[in-house]
Amino acid sequence: MGQPCVDDMILSYNDVVLRRSDLDILSGPYYLNDRLIEFYFSYLASCYPSQDISLLPPSIAFWMMNCPDAGSLRDFIEPLKLSEKKLVIFPINNNDDVERAEGGTHWSLLAFEKTANVFVHHDSCGGLNEGHARRLYEAVVGFMGNSNSSRAPQYQECKDSPQQANGYDCGLYVAATARAICFWYRSEQPRDGLWFSVVKELVTSSAVTGLRGQMLGLIKSLQ
Repeated sequence: MGQPCVDDMILSYNDVVLRRSDLDILSGPYYLNDRLIEFYFSYLASCYPSQDISLLPPSIAFWMMNCPDAGSLRDFIEPLKLSEKKLVIFPINNNDDVERAEGGTHWSLLAFEKTANVFVHHDSCGGLNEGHARRLYEAVVGFMGNSNSSRAPQYQECKDSPQQANGYDCGLYVAATARAICFWYRSEQPRDGLWFSVVKELVTSSAVTGLRGQMLGLIKSLQ
């Protein structure tokens, strides 16, 4: 019997297919790819099932950010029913080349909260992706918002987002921040303001470091 190919499929989870090379990424200090971000967002959606929450995969967020015309964007967004969601989480990648799959060098997170009528950008590298986050915000803001408010949703750059200490953990910070925001949203405790204190409490350097192993163990347990 031949040796297994490096990209053999090792897991099909919801609509996400993971390959052996994805395990290698989690086993070492490497930058997370689109598949791993999409897998973890899909897993969070299973952990926090709600019609009010939408965790979008990287490919959809990237397409929205780079859609060439408003008509195509509207046709694409309407079936997603984002206007009906109370919490929407977008992964942001700084890839500027629409011809290059899984490009870019940095991940961050943009979250929309309907009650507050605001988009908040969390960036673990000092706002490196702010321009890309604003581009996505400008693309989708007209399709979202609080019907009880006469103003469009605002954009907010979170200035005290937890910061990475290396050049490869940005995707883990996105995953950990998304997990913290979902936890905050589904918490039965009174919610004063937004999720900032919960993110600060839960997205620590040790928690992020541990998440790499947790994701690896999760994938193996689902095989």
